[in-house]
Amino acid sequence: MFLQLVYISTARSTLELSDVESILQTSRRRNAVDGVTGLLIFDGKRFLQALEGPADQVARTYERIQGDPRHRAVVQLNRAEVSERQFGPWAMASQVVGPIMGTGSMIEQVDQLTDMIEDPNIKATLRSFARVRGSA
Repeated sequence: MFLQLVYISTARSTLELSDVESILQTSRRRNAVDGVTGLLIFDGKRFLQALEGPADQVARTYERIQGDPRHRAVVQLNRAEVSERQFGPWAMASQVVGPIMGTGSMIEQVDQLTDMIEDPNIKATLRSFARVRGSA
């Protein structure tokens, strides 16, 4: 069994694109060691992230995230035990989408990234975020 956790947070107004790149580099390295996978969606203002992996590792990762001063208002949207990973071999935070990436609309990008997700609730959560934020 794996723990799957989805949260949303708001970036601090001082957050730069280089900060997001730093978050990605650190997350990829740590999560590869910890066996945590998932998806990070950043639209320039908000983060939506799904984490999955061994329960203790996901819990520690989430604790670090909650204490990160680069964002605020961290709200857990979903927490569940799952028997299979929805994000397969993706190193956590290796997928960032949104207007800052400049390739297609946020909705198109998230739809492509989530095509392989089997869990309809997780897919709907991620796609709904893209539709709300993509039209803002």
